[in-house]
Amino acid sequence: MTRYAASTEVTSARSRDENERTLIRYGADQFMYGWQDDAALVGFRMAGRQIKFVLPLPARNDRACTHHSRGTRTADAAAKEFDQAVRQRWRALALVIKAKLEAVESGIALFEDEFMANIVLPDGKSVGDWMRPQIAGAYRVGTMPAMLPMLPAPKGTAE
Repeated sequence: MTRYAASTEVTSARSRDENERTLIRYGADQFMYGWQDDAALVGFRMAGRQIKFVLPLPARNDRACTHHSRGTRTADAAAKEFDQAVRQRWRALALVIKAKLEAVESGIALFEDEFMANIVLPDGKSVGDWMRPQIAGAYRVGTMPAMLPMLPAPKGTAE
């Protein structure tokens, strides 16, 4: 199977701008993006939740960028391959965000369900960051974590 947008000519900047416009159109009231080394971050606030996507980016010296089936790429060819890989990832992120928002808008899914792994918790980690080790542990030991004990409802509240 080929990678989505593997040969896109849409620049990364256009894809980032598209993400921002899409988020605004669907009701986001904050938006940010930044990058560092081999990852970019897109963050926004919508439906009272902070959301972040960490977009893995290739390193300039990744073998997939510097080599092909016949050997080493020239420096220019490696730079073009790197730029293409970055453009592809930004297009894929634009597709993911748009599809999730449209699923919510169309009533196919709930906002929290579509973006659950990307919701930012009070410590700055995402729900996915927090849950992945717990899921792995549950599969490793074959049991669910113990439930928290049920406390009695405060007096004067409905149970």
